[in-house]
Amino acid sequence: MTTTTTTTTESFVDWPLYSCDDHLDMWSLPIDLWTSRLPVADHERAPRVVTTDGQARWVVDGNVVGISGLPTSGAHGALGRAGLLHDGLRPSQPDKRLVDMNRDGLFASVIYGPAVLGLPIADAALKERCWRAWNDFASDFNAYEPRRLAALPVLPNHSPEAAAAELERAAAAGHRGALLYCFEIDCGDPKWDRLWATAAETRLPISFHIGGGVSTIPIRPDSWAHLAFSTVVAMQLCEPLATMIFSGALERHPGMRLVMAEAGLGWLPYFLNRMDASTLKRPGVARDYQLQAMPSEIFRRQVHVTFEEEADGATFIDLLGADNVMWASDFPHADSTFPESRASIAESFASLPLADCRKITADNCRELYGFGPAFS
Repeated sequence: MTTTTTTTTESFVDWPLYSCDDHLDMWSLPIDLWTSRLPVADHERAPRVVTTDGQARWVVDGNVVGISGLPTSGAHGALGRAGLLHDGLRPSQPDKRLVDMNRDGLFASVIYGPAVLGLPIADAALKERCWRAWNDFASDFNAYEPRRLAALPVLPNHSPEAAAAELERAAAAGHRGALLYCFEIDCGDPKWDRLWATAAETRLPISFHIGGGVSTIPIRPDSWAHLAFSTVVAMQLCEPLATMIFSGALERHPGMRLVMAEAGLGWLPYFLNRMDASTLKRPGVARDYQLQAMPSEIFRRQVHVTFEEEADGATFIDLLGADNVMWASDFPHADSTFPESRASIAESFASLPLADCRKITADNCRELYGFGPAFS
């Protein structure tokens, strides 16, 4: 941990912020995103907006997945707190997005689309076409201000070959990273080495985002289950993290970078210690792959985690290392720090050396995703 300066965030947070986990949810997307990019034969099953009883709803392959133009978090979300609830499609309009980023002191934003919960489409070929359409939209969105906007493409997960091909297409299109929905696959299967190798070759970070892996708590917006789900969902990334490390997926591809988006911090020091302890106490147990380095070493070399506000965050950053941690606004979700991100950072990390605070709120994101320096 950096200790060369005594100035802390208690004094000021005056640098442009780089947020590593913001969102473009289904409710905020243009209603013709898919129908304008897919052949007519796909329109009935692809994501589309259907209006019934005066309410516009997103329908995917016959399943209603949400209301168009109405944030699921309502008044509790960032738009509601900022008095912008009336402008439900605002997050997907890049000109307004930049206005909101400027208001909150953000220079750049890494943005996740509607894939964090997947698309309820059983037809793998159709789902792949839908993700390609999203990826093309993301390219168009970013092109409005490519120095500051980085909506991430989504990789198809029905085959490693398809995922690798789409990652290569994303790299050619100028994307800065990509998202893989990890909860539907065995990412420790050696067949996925094709994708991990491509990630290392293209130098595009692969993100695993929270949103799946919770098997016993349903998502019910008007129930206690919503609170329970939102509490445990971040820790579900423990399974894919352990898999990527113990299977050797990361160690075999040291040039690959993995981002655990919205994972939070508090559970990770224990988890790293537990992985190391399992390795030391059970030597020779794994006959299919034996690690050459300790799990915590692999983590610190190749894994980044994102977080928003977190009690005792400075302590966890000290345990994890500031180089592996990246701050996020989480706009426009209920957990978002918008429009008071600077105040939130100053309050949460008053005891953190200023150099470390700059790393986690700007430098790490800029370096990992290849953003340029902020400009006025």
